Amino acid sequence: MTEAKAREFICEMGRSMFERRLTFGSSGNISMRVADGWLMTPTGSSLGRLDPARLSKLDDQGTLVGGDDPTKESFLHLAMYRERAKAGAVVHLHSTHSVAVSCLDCIDHENVLPPITAYYVMRVGKLPLIPYYAPGDKALGEAVGKAAANHNAVLLANHGPVVAGTSLSAAVDAIEELEETARLYLLLNGRPTRYLTDEQIADLKRRFPTQG
Repeated sequence: MTEAKAREFICEMGRSMFERRLTFGSSGNISMRVADGWLMTPTGSSLGRLDPARLSKLDDQGTLVGGDDPTKESFLHLAMYRERAKAGAVVHLHSTHSVAVSCLDCIDHENVLPPITAYYVMRVGKLPLIPYYAPGDKALGEAVGKAAANHNAVLLANHGPVVAGTSLSAAVDAIEELEETARLYLLLNGRPTRYLTDEQIADLKRRFPTQG
């Protein structure tokens, strides 16, 4: 994919997620690996109104070389890329149901959501909870980097999900699956629920390795 097409695709995906209310206002950000660095959504921008020409361009050291200033959460993206060598894109949203789950007091911090569906296991796998840090705190990047060594998706406490994928399409698919699973988890909460068994999960991992 050429850089020009990558810019258009980021804007298309951002608008799609915004219009489906997966993120709001100027929240959420997207990045995509290109031949000589990364493209990122600019700071303070709405995913529903991105301009391809104004996307931030970072070199392979993470230095801004073109476009508007990158998202203030660029360090989250770079932390994921450092640990996920095959990652072609990273998406971070403030999606409602995922954020709601991240605020619950009873969740397993090592694996926030249970294996409700096969597609969640295939696209996300285990989801660790990253402790709360104030927005912009660089310590959050360190915490995300540690978790990203073994996970392609993390959930930031009282904040939202960050997901890496082999491509932007894969990252978007995974974060949407995460949000839908969070919604299902909240709907089922308090009801007797049949989750996938360890044997079923192992079979899925053999058949469909998780992306990232």
